[in-house]
Amino acid sequence: MHVIIAPDCYTGTLTASQAAAAMADGWARKAPADRLTLVPLSDGGPGFVDVLAENLPGEVHAVVTTDPLGREVPGTILLTSGAGGRTAYVESAQAAGLHLLAPDERDPTRTTTTGVGTLVLAALDAGARRVVIGLGGSGTNDAGAGLLAALGVGPEARLGRGGLALGATTADDVAGLDAARYRLRGVDLVIASDVDSPLLGLKGASAVFAPQKGASEEDAQRLENALGHFASVVARVRPPATDLLSGTLLKPEREPGAGAAGGLGYALHLLGARRVSGVEAVLDAVGFVDLVASADLVVTGEGTFDWQSLRGKVVVGVAEAAARVGVPVVAVPGQSLVGRREAMTAGLSGVYPVAERPDQVAAALAEPAARLADRTARVARTWSPSVS
Repeated sequence: MHVIIAPDCYTGTLTASQAAAAMADGWARKAPADRLTLVPLSDGGPGFVDVLAENLPGEVHAVVTTDPLGREVPGTILLTSGAGGRTAYVESAQAAGLHLLAPDERDPTRTTTTGVGTLVLAALDAGARRVVIGLGGSGTNDAGAGLLAALGVGPEARLGRGGLALGATTADDVAGLDAARYRLRGVDLVIASDVDSPLLGLKGASAVFAPQKGASEEDAQRLENALGHFASVVARVRPPATDLLSGTLLKPEREPGAGAAGGLGYALHLLGARRVSGVEAVLDAVGFVDLVASADLVVTGEGTFDWQSLRGKVVVGVAEAAARVGVPVVAVPGQSLVGRREAMTAGLSGVYPVAERPDQVAAALAEPAARLADRTARVARTWSPSVS
């Protein structure tokens, strides 16, 4: 039996490569005769550059950038060459990631995306004509204002102090927006994101994601107001275009993905970026459909399989890709908050969480690789005909 093992990272515990190795160890324990192909994946969040670097010919360049609180951290960009020139892959989580912050530092009212701007500048300085920016796993909620500051849109003292400070911005603070757009003319900016949320509203960055990054309910409301003010200031400096067919205004804050990474998607839309599905971008880069065509089964997984997973994260992206060639997919997440009907509708033939009950979560987190391997071994007993 040929099994493709293609997980995302298990946030906070295992990288995608570590998860794939643990799954392979468990499967081989029960079905040693099976052929295993490991394909670690990402949806644009943590591990985006590492996953692509394992599968694409190119050069990984080291960059010194800053974390959400402005401290220096190491980063990387992946540079590849093609008929259209150089492409750079940038992982926003390397500079804006929640994992860069200690639990008591997680405060999206003051964290910034300035370091992501540093990574983008490095890509441009390296001669990239296409820059693909993976969004996900952020600890920020500043509408990408820090990135805009790094790219010369306005002063970092005003735009790089976190989301809450945006409530006091003026038109002068974004006076360089047109100049930044002009500098990027001819550069194909691509947002690779699993999140299609708008910047504002009940499904926006502050309401949905800020609480996951340490914000209180009051903080989330204050951030919503601050980001709304910032968007209105930007609209006065650069009025939204009008759709020639419908006559409606094309407001960047309403674009799909504008709310990704705490509104980093919004800032990139302001600069002329276009959005693609993060997981689809990675699947295409690794030639996933061709790999799966020769397989009998795909095993995937992530830390928590929940409603957000159903909106285009790795597990569902893998299931959709495998469905094109008629190969079944099973998931081995850390835990599952999705019902069997929803999982089947998403294209999964089975979901086997490591922690089957809430009281098992702590043990799974204490030994993530070992517990994932054990659970995958049990899945192999169910699915592999080579198990006696």
